Amino acid sequence: MLVHALIREDGTVDADELYTVANTLGMSDQQVRLCIKRLANEGQFTHEGRGRKAQLRATADTTRALASNADFVRHAFRQDAGLTPWDGVWHVAAFAVPESARTTRDALRETLLRLGGAPLQGGLYVSANAWEPYLDEAAHRLGARDALTLLTTTDLRRGDVQEPFELARQLWPLQEIADRYHRLGRIARPRLARLADPAGIDVSALLTIAVELAAELTRAMEPDPLLPPQLLPRPWPGTQARELVARCWAALHGRAGADARPVLFHAYADVARETADRTAS
Repeated sequence: MLVHALIREDGTVDADELYTVANTLGMSDQQVRLCIKRLANEGQFTHEGRGRKAQLRATADTTRALASNADFVRHAFRQDAGLTPWDGVWHVAAFAVPESARTTRDALRETLLRLGGAPLQGGLYVSANAWEPYLDEAAHRLGARDALTLLTTTDLRRGDVQEPFELARQLWPLQEIADRYHRLGRIARPRLARLADPAGIDVSALLTIAVELAAELTRAMEPDPLLPPQLLPRPWPGTQARELVARCWAALHGRAGADARPVLFHAYADVARETADRTAS
């Protein structure tokens, strides 16, 4: 998360900034070196130079993954603004991959869970969002398209439960997800106050705030199925927490110079701005 948060708009990460922010967050240089080595070995980044004079560059796969994450953040903000009302359709996915292809089976299951799917029974998952394009891409990449079955229904029942709000309450751990958003709000509020202070904040401090916010936003959103507001308790803490984070990103984007501005500042600030513009229109 630290490395991803510091990717600049040209796709590079400055190692000196990386070590400085990591040290501020209590990480050792050894931890950073091991992280860089692992990311390079996994093909997420290329690496040129040594020590603090080095430069990392995101590969195409990493850039694509970050764009996908921005899509989910954008969808969440659009839901918060009431721009994507639920159409009452449940999206169901089933797969059957043999034991001999366990790696593929596990990867497909992880994809379903990452996209917010809830297990109905063995190999059968449901979402309230249109996840088909993401599942198609993942199945194609894993060579498992023939093993994946997709369907939609407006008539989902589990046992005797058919009412959508109650189904959502049973299928997803909403209280646990809400608690994560409460934590995100507690992290965001003091940082927003600091960013609103007219006193100057140096680039290292700005980047540290960005990493802290990105880490907490990820912690909150990774297990969140991004259910439509109609299926969530009211008030939903995710809405308020994301609004606080959006204000932080706008302040970060405005304070950081273009030459030191991570792509995360730009992407998240754009998401919040696009949603505000659509809401106003």
